[in-house]
Amino acid sequence: MVISGSDKYELVVGLEVHAQLSTQSKIFSADSAAFGGGPNQHISMVSLGHPGTLPFLNKKAVSYAVKMGLACHCTINLNNHFARKNYFYADLPKGYQISQDLAPICLGGHVTVKLADGSKKDIAIHHIHLEEDAGKSMHDQHNSDSLIDLNRAGVPLIEIVSEPDLRSAEEAGQYLTEIRKLVRYLDVCDGNMEEGSLRCDANISVRLKGAAQYGNRCEVKNLNSIRNVQRAIEHEFNRQVSVIEAGGRIDQNTLNFDADTGETSVLRSKEMANDYRYFPEPDLPPLVLTQEYIDQIKADMPALPGELYLKYTQQFGLSDYDAGVITADYHIAHYFETIVKHTTNYKAAANWLMGPLKALIDDSENFHLKPEALAGMIALVDAGKINHTLASNKLLPELLKNTDKTAEQVATELNLFISDSGDELNGFILKALEKFPDKVTEYKKGKKGVLGLFMGEIMKQSKGKIDPQKTNQLLIKALEK
Repeated sequence: MVISGSDKYELVVGLEVHAQLSTQSKIFSADSAAFGGGPNQHISMVSLGHPGTLPFLNKKAVSYAVKMGLACHCTINLNNHFARKNYFYADLPKGYQISQDLAPICLGGHVTVKLADGSKKDIAIHHIHLEEDAGKSMHDQHNSDSLIDLNRAGVPLIEIVSEPDLRSAEEAGQYLTEIRKLVRYLDVCDGNMEEGSLRCDANISVRLKGAAQYGNRCEVKNLNSIRNVQRAIEHEFNRQVSVIEAGGRIDQNTLNFDADTGETSVLRSKEMANDYRYFPEPDLPPLVLTQEYIDQIKADMPALPGELYLKYTQQFGLSDYDAGVITADYHIAHYFETIVKHTTNYKAAANWLMGPLKALIDDSENFHLKPEALAGMIALVDAGKINHTLASNKLLPELLKNTDKTAEQVATELNLFISDSGDELNGFILKALEKFPDKVTEYKKGKKGVLGLFMGEIMKQSKGKIDPQKTNQLLIKALEK
């Protein structure tokens, strides 16, 4: 819905993305960080902040934060400090959250997004910091009380804070899509927004086009899908423009988004940094990193989607679409990378992966086709030993059942190889022509469409074991005698 007068205004959005790190234990204790345990099973005196207990830092969480920073072109801060962020929620057992304030682990950086019109834009990042998660309040488990599950309290998070660089819901959606791809490629977070391991808060404001000063912003909390982030942004833009056009002002509030109605509502007045009374965490020493440590993490990082996209389009000659589909999912990209170690027919590998195999990857829990077997099948088709139809309909299903065998072994067992005998092929052609003499007459009168009928009959007689291109040439030659 377009609001009257909205074309005068510009949308300004900054996103705070919380990624739950895939460590086995919590960030400041040895408690399990696994998802899905029974209520309040993954807790201890340390994560509950009992008197006399001390936090200790999870090294793996630090390395994961550095990986994400490097992937986002950030400067890694070699001298980090932790701080206490004080606030009182029922699901925050210590009454404060250990986070980072003045000295976060990653500074600056950007994420490049590609928009529907083909243009690209770098979305600037202000910083990435490490912190612990709070517990979870559940308001729908009891008829009169809210219930608290503290399993999540102390689970490690990185918070990726963008600059207010986003100017549309589309840009926000693409930015979140890229962030999710990066955390999955790096294997630092599963990126599952439905389970809450990737969450987003959106800071949304509007201003007159051309204005230098930002308007008052509202923060929409805990958005759990990319589509809901976009819906919340679109709704808030229209709401804020309507308020301003009616002569009102935008109060800086924290908002909730109702996915059912598509509308926002006020949760509380927005906290400012001084409301949290940040001060240095007295129980943790400064975190000092070395450049050698950073360099080693960088050397061990996998190829990222942007790098693979350039490789596939510039070196492999794949289309933008093919490269985009393959790099959109880490598992598919990893599988493709293994395939191309065994074949140089990159286009065929992409076609198989995005065609018959993608359906199997999406639909089957028992997908175990070895990349070497697929490369072997491509080699058989390229060599003219088996045609594509037989490869797809007969060889591929058998390879999925016999994962310990090569494509050549299975093709031999099924007797799928194309016959090299010209006499046999000419025999199939002759029989097809004899079966449809009236269609031969039609062809000679110029009705070329009957070729398909003859090819179908030849395919049937040969049980598919023909080279379609060679057969088509011989068929035309026989018809034009």
